[in-house]
Amino acid sequence: VQLQASGGGLVQAGGSLRLSCAASGRTFSGSSMAWFRQAPGKERDIVAAISWSTGATSLADSVKGRFTISRDSAKNTVYLQMNSLKPEDTVVYYCAVTYRGSRYYPSMIDYDYWGQGTLVTSPA
Repeated sequence: VQLQASGGGLVQAGGSLRLSCAASGRTFSGSSMAWFRQAPGKERDIVAAISWSTGATSLADSVKGRFTISRDSAKNTVYLQMNSLKPEDTVVYYCAVTYRGSRYYPSMIDYDYWGQGTLVTSPA
């Protein structure tokens, strides 16, 4: 399985970005895909997750109302739409997939494959 993350960049606080994670190499039926983020010296925390089969989503409290996660099954791609960005959103974002099942898995240890990080910078 290969995950290719893209879409990071510099955007002013209050602005928007959309991250993409293109997946290949294996069927994703029954899996869950997620976006995590990690600040320097801190743990990697989940931001959002989506069941590949049902499309059910979960969001961290810190991003509810601002971020949405979606998937395009035809393109094998998961998106993270980020609106109303804040300076504290300035971290590296990673996409990941777990084959444990389609429910919500908030811990990074449950994920089987990871994409490379993409940096989002949103200065004050």
